[in-house]
Amino acid sequence: MEISLLFKGIFLGLCVAIPVGPIGILCINRTIKKGYVSGVMSGLGATTADFLYGIVAALGVKLVTDFLSYYKNWFHFIGFIFLIVVGISILTKKPKDPEMMIPESKGLFKDYLTSLLLTLTNPLTVFFFIAVFTSFDAINVSLLNAIPLLLGVLIGSGGWWFILCGITMKFKKKMSFRFLKKIDLISGILILGFSIYIAYNLIKAVF
Repeated sequence: MEISLLFKGIFLGLCVAIPVGPIGILCINRTIKKGYVSGVMSGLGATTADFLYGIVAALGVKLVTDFLSYYKNWFHFIGFIFLIVVGISILTKKPKDPEMMIPESKGLFKDYLTSLLLTLTNPLTVFFFIAVFTSFDAINVSLLNAIPLLLGVLIGSGGWWFILCGITMKFKKKMSFRFLKKIDLISGILILGFSIYIAYNLIKAVF
């Protein structure tokens, strides 16, 4: 295993995961409301999508990339619908007092699946991987040779969600019920804001 490719993959995974987007906001919100495991599971859903897109990019699967490119507006539209639903559900759900909250084990697969599907609706991720992998001379290689890079992506992207949710849990202990209501309001508005941004780009692409 080439250690340099492993570290490059970790850096790439962090670059994909760290920027604050709808998944990051969702993870923070779920960590606060449902507990650490729920937040991490949500993040790992996004990591799985990143890993799958990384495999497509590394193997240079032209049929898949052509499909994603041709139907990217439809993928973005599905993502827009997802964000609308998630944003409204956050804004309309009544927050609970932090002192009364207990970690929830129910719905963890749903948390994972919604984040996975939401991340998969952004096919531009695969083209980001293609651009970076090209600079690493890791395009159109065998899966065996791409393993160090892909493993690094998995570690970097997945590791970030453990860190983010851990930091969120630290701050959660200091949150009042009033502050929690503000978190829900801000989270919902930001997620709806991302949906509006997607809608704007879709309108530009169509017209």
